[in-house]
Amino acid sequence: MSDGFGLDHLPYGVFSVAGGPRRVGVRYGDGILDLYAATGRPEFDQPSLNAFLALGPEVWRQTRDQVRGLVEDAGLVAIEDAVLHLPVEVADYVDFYASLDHASNVGRIFRPDSEPLTPNWRHLPIGYHGRAGTVVVSGTPVTRPSGQRKAPGDDAPTYGPSRRLDIEAELGFVVGAPSELGAAVPFSGLADHVFGVTGLNDWSARDIQAWEYVPLGPFLGKSFATSISPWVTALAALDAAWVDLPEQDPEPLPYLGPGATRGLDIDVEIELNGEVVSRPPYRTMYWSPAQMLAHMTVNGASLRTGDLFASGTISGPEPDQRGSFLELSWSGKEPFTTSDGTSHSFLEDGDEVVLRYSAPGIDGGRITLGEVAGRIEPART
Repeated sequence: MSDGFGLDHLPYGVFSVAGGPRRVGVRYGDGILDLYAATGRPEFDQPSLNAFLALGPEVWRQTRDQVRGLVEDAGLVAIEDAVLHLPVEVADYVDFYASLDHASNVGRIFRPDSEPLTPNWRHLPIGYHGRAGTVVVSGTPVTRPSGQRKAPGDDAPTYGPSRRLDIEAELGFVVGAPSELGAAVPFSGLADHVFGVTGLNDWSARDIQAWEYVPLGPFLGKSFATSISPWVTALAALDAAWVDLPEQDPEPLPYLGPGATRGLDIDVEIELNGEVVSRPPYRTMYWSPAQMLAHMTVNGASLRTGDLFASGTISGPEPDQRGSFLELSWSGKEPFTTSDGTSHSFLEDGDEVVLRYSAPGIDGGRITLGEVAGRIEPART
């Protein structure tokens, strides 16, 4: 049994074998249960999870019970024989900014003579609408983006490959059940609409981002690639991982459920070229998943099956808990060093980053969420 992928986990993904059709499967140990072969249900003979996700929470619950009764006796496809694909056809992608420590660090870096947090930060979960079409599955190479960048001392912007390419270690939330246009989803509706979570790396070109983001926020500095895990962990597998949020001061407005929503105890590891360089804790996040969902829909914006929203960079209070290289190197002014003596600030061509996640399991052990890997390729000329 592969650690972290037992009966208490059973994450969903999409796989194929030897160029055959893509189908929905569930990971168990080092194997994959072909759900269409095991059940004959047509929603599993699909190239994405969307048809299954659209069936809603009662079907999700029944299916999890059914799978738990099938995996130990069924023939499994070996992981090494399968190709893993993007698990969800992403409808819309929204990225939040929910870590107090990350937002404070970024504020100190970019606005050293001002308050680190913007006036609205403690009142609402800040986010931006990203590009769904560039969400890619773990293992997909990431091409260094090009664009306009202007250093503070430059007289005018220049065009070229990003010189400050970065990562953001995040957690993604996958929407299954849609909502009606014009109807807000309450903070109590997380489990009614969100199927599960997936690891996520929001690759970021900091120099392109810094020049373009005023006044409308991130655009080309973020839209070139976002990597997610091939596995989606059902919320039901995280029942033992819920924890109280850090204190929210001032108390959020009632629609954000102050005191009624909770965070998740998920540990993250950031590995650069085979060495762990940071361990951010998701449990320190200021805004909860339910609050992000409530805010995202409070204006009547509808949810669609396949929507993906992300937490924003996960950073803790300690220097070795920072979830981006921007923070780990303090914008390049304090490079960090790996055990081979190499100094690092932003990503170089050929660098490989792997994000790993684990959480308490419902059976008393720990579950291992699917990892997110990406290797930087040179910019295309």
